[in-house]
Amino acid sequence: MRHSVRALIGVAGFLGVCEIVGRSGLAPQEYLPPPSIVLTELARLLGERTFLLDVIATMLAWLIALSITAVIAVPAGLLLGSVPMLRNAVGAVVEFLRPIPSVALIPLVLVIAGGGPDTKIFLAVYAAVWPLLFNTIYALGEIDDQLIDSTRAFNISRREVLLRVTLPSVTPFVLTGLRLSASTALIVLISTEMLAPGSGGIGHFIYLASSGAGRMDQVLAGTLVAGMLGYLINAGMAGVQRRWVTWAPAGGTT
Repeated sequence: MRHSVRALIGVAGFLGVCEIVGRSGLAPQEYLPPPSIVLTELARLLGERTFLLDVIATMLAWLIALSITAVIAVPAGLLLGSVPMLRNAVGAVVEFLRPIPSVALIPLVLVIAGGGPDTKIFLAVYAAVWPLLFNTIYALGEIDDQLIDSTRAFNISRREVLLRVTLPSVTPFVLTGLRLSASTALIVLISTEMLAPGSGGIGHFIYLASSGAGRMDQVLAGTLVAGMLGYLINAGMAGVQRRWVTWAPAGGTT
């Protein structure tokens, strides 16, 4: 409760400073509108069907991208973490692909897949798969060797070891990787929507608002919505960790 109150005080203080700066005349209001104007415009936009459809398009693409990421990264991480020979064989390829920024692939993906939703989903999956993959691999390396030796001493089957030892041990790390992947996917989605306007979404709205005459109040309102989505996603997943992964250190916030 105290944490929430302090957070609200911090947000109110930040908005107050921005309001003073926006009203002070240090910059023209058409370039730096104060929060009161931005929030008023945001309230109006939330009543517009087209804006809501853009928000829904971004969130739907994010959900699809995160689901595909989980389906790819978790099994691949378990496989690479369990088979050192395979991990060494593909290590060079993984380390070559991982540093490539998703935005650098936009021209190539646009040529191959066009400018539709497939483009931003593919790029979001490409960027989001790495945190989850490496967290899963790292989790397998953190399992206590003595625990594994004990299961062997009692002749416990591999299936029981997987269900009772391996999965409970890696779950906190996997969920932490999923949180990182969720934030990464949202950032890449919105960035791609701005650079590939045909894909729609909140990034497309921000791109249109900033072009032409430039409506900075709408740009900041769209940016505020993107920030709120990211905050709610992270807070929701952190809550799930604390609620359901209680055996992890610090309540599942590894």
